Amino acid sequence: MTLSEVARATDLNPAVARRCLITLLEMGYVGKVDNTFFLRPQVLELSTPFIESFNIDNVIRPPLQQLRDQTGDSASFAVLSGSDILYITHVSTYRVIRTQAATGTRFPALATSLGRAILSAHSDGDIDAFLYKYPLTATTKYTTTDPASLRTAILEARTSGFAMVSDQLDYGITSIACPVVVPSFGVIGAINCSASTGKVDTNTYPQARASALFKVRDQLVNDLKDAKELLDAITGPG
Repeated sequence: MTLSEVARATDLNPAVARRCLITLLEMGYVGKVDNTFFLRPQVLELSTPFIESFNIDNVIRPPLQQLRDQTGDSASFAVLSGSDILYITHVSTYRVIRTQAATGTRFPALATSLGRAILSAHSDGDIDAFLYKYPLTATTKYTTTDPASLRTAILEARTSGFAMVSDQLDYGITSIACPVVVPSFGVIGAINCSASTGKVDTNTYPQARASALFKVRDQLVNDLKDAKELLDAITGPG
């Protein structure tokens, strides 16, 4: 990105953005060729302290591995971050698909089962505010962008306990997700399982996965009750 692109993306004054980029250059997180800035491999170290500090690999990852092993699908835990869902942990089946998820990956929340599941645990007012603030742009011919239709889908997820999407974010991806609600903290995120659309029957997929998904969700909620610092980090301001 150029300096002007960084300033626009971050909503910073160009002079402020330039000072920030110079600092990041000196720290080794950013590189520069001509007038273009790019990330360097050192940025990868930024996620490590978070993963290690809160023991995520031992708290969240094992239930997801259990879900992956039981269903044969990839499994993920993600939180809401602005207009997107942000992947905290992902357990893959190593399928060859175009859109891959990993820790730190962001996708538009409204196009994903994870995002819709999280929003289903919010109030009607919060849902309406989210739909107004973050209009969705289509990424496939199946992407639902109409706010009224998205609201209906989110409220249906609230009733059923899960959200399902098929080819909404990218072609060939079908997933089902349910919100993770921890007492005293509320909804902290969602878990999902994801399969190749061509390998599942989308009509029966929810019934085939819901039981396993809910069981792992309940296990995760129970495990998280003793992980107050992690919950604070996920739900705290900022």
